[in-house]
Amino acid sequence: MEKQKKSLFVTADGTNYLLPFMLITSLFLIWGFAHALLDVLNKHFQNVLDLSRTKSAWVQVSVYGGYFLAAIPVGMFMRRFGFKKGILLGLSIVAFGAFLFLPATKIHTFTSFLVPLFIIACGLACLETAANPYTTVLGPKESAERRINLSQSFNALGWVFGPLIGSMIILSAEKGSGNEFSALAIPYLGLGIVVLLVGILFFFTKLPEVKEEVSAHGAIEETSNVPAILKPLIKYPHFVFAVVAQFFYVAAQTGINSFFINYVTETIPTISDQRAGYILAIGGMGMFWFGRLSGSFVMKYIPSNKLLSTYAFMNVLLMLLVTLNLGWISVVALFSSYFFMSVMFPTIFALGIKDLGPKTKNAASYLVMAIVGGALFPPLMGYIADTWSMQIGFIGPLVCFMVVMMYGLFGYKQRA
Repeated sequence: MEKQKKSLFVTADGTNYLLPFMLITSLFLIWGFAHALLDVLNKHFQNVLDLSRTKSAWVQVSVYGGYFLAAIPVGMFMRRFGFKKGILLGLSIVAFGAFLFLPATKIHTFTSFLVPLFIIACGLACLETAANPYTTVLGPKESAERRINLSQSFNALGWVFGPLIGSMIILSAEKGSGNEFSALAIPYLGLGIVVLLVGILFFFTKLPEVKEEVSAHGAIEETSNVPAILKPLIKYPHFVFAVVAQFFYVAAQTGINSFFINYVTETIPTISDQRAGYILAIGGMGMFWFGRLSGSFVMKYIPSNKLLSTYAFMNVLLMLLVTLNLGWISVVALFSSYFFMSVMFPTIFALGIKDLGPKTKNAASYLVMAIVGGALFPPLMGYIADTWSMQIGFIGPLVCFMVVMMYGLFGYKQRA
């Protein structure tokens, strides 16, 4: 066990980065939890504010739009002041946005909740931009990928706790009960307090500063490849297609997350919103967590692009079952899709930045910005559901997974 710890967190000069790594990993858990709460908010706002599914999707628009708008300013801030200050800034913004939920519960308007969600998203953008490169330097270079995968498993764990706690606290407060708004503040006040405590730990913990570029293999290294620097990113087809694939993947995942509870309760009318939230947390997000844990192991034997295309094809089939409205068969197909979604974001990301050398940091920022698909797609899916049916709305994720499948089949290939 001691040997394994050294291989992960102790460098050749004897420096042990286990504590900093634990703090960095807590960030993965935080933004996973914050994102997963959105899926509960969508249905709760429909219930207590009598919103259509199209309008409730503005929850996702505010969050993923915040990511998109904050990406470039966050990158500029970190290049000037460093990653540690970027993390502290991000934690402060997240806490501020979380505490704004308390006054929002007194105003009782949809906009009053969208504003703190947007602010939280800007803070989370800081955390996500810093966390991945930090995991690569908190130990020996050769174990960088193992550390990233370990941190990502905690991100998936946050996706389990989010809808679980949200269902217990938020969805249990029914319309007219008198606490349908105050219940919204409880998980966010808890999030704000936890984030402040983590920020204090970060403030007093010495962290290595990252000044070099991130290589295609996840390690930090210096480079002087002038031709590669001068070549514009748009001339790397595998990267351009990765941005497109990432856009459609996040669009599909966010659409499924947003209307999971709607679909389950409409397909099986005897299931309450709260119980559907538990199915999302334990069934869907549990599958997501297990898929991410097992994915890194499976990739030792199956090339990542083949695993990506296979998983995307499986989700095309599962979405087809969902659109057919086959009762419990469709519900099982819906939460099973989370297992196959689990490896998509990191795999597309890794294939997209492969062998970009000194351009990796810029390429990574564009791949992060591609999550704007999560802002644009849910309103469209909600409109289809309001106009026709919730089942037909899931044709959208089906098409998105077809794009991801094509990237895994041929779009990942590097060309001169």
